Amino acid sequence: MGSEEEWMRLAIAEAKLSLAHNDIPIGALVISNGEIIASRHNERELQGDPTAHAEVLAIRDAAKALGTSRLDEATLVTTLEPCPMCAGAALVARISHVVFGAEDPKAGSLGSLYQLGGDPRLNHEFAVTPRVLQEECGNLLTKFFTDKRD
Repeated sequence: MGSEEEWMRLAIAEAKLSLAHNDIPIGALVISNGEIIASRHNERELQGDPTAHAEVLAIRDAAKALGTSRLDEATLVTTLEPCPMCAGAALVARISHVVFGAEDPKAGSLGSLYQLGGDPRLNHEFAVTPRVLQEECGNLLTKFFTDKRD
């Protein structure tokens, strides 16, 4: 079993793999019973697929690895606060806990703009741990966009 910070460091390492194909550096892990079941990074540009976010890819891989669409006991760890699509994927997968690094004031759906993980009107709720290694996660994204502008 690892700590949230240890998991986030692994997610950051995964995010850096996105740089090889010019994708925004976001990494995600799915943890179940203390083990990493899936580890993915953004592949939107690589796949030419707007839905190929790290979180969605990791959830898909975890469901396949566990042989079920319900990830009831799983934790999703991601370097950036999930967007509505990724938070929705966590909801329908029945993820029990989401840990994220940097907040996303433009699309964040677990506290910044929306709170999809804790909306009682929805059929599932999950725990959220925000801002784990926020500075490191944010710096990775800032550097990526600064380098693109230069």
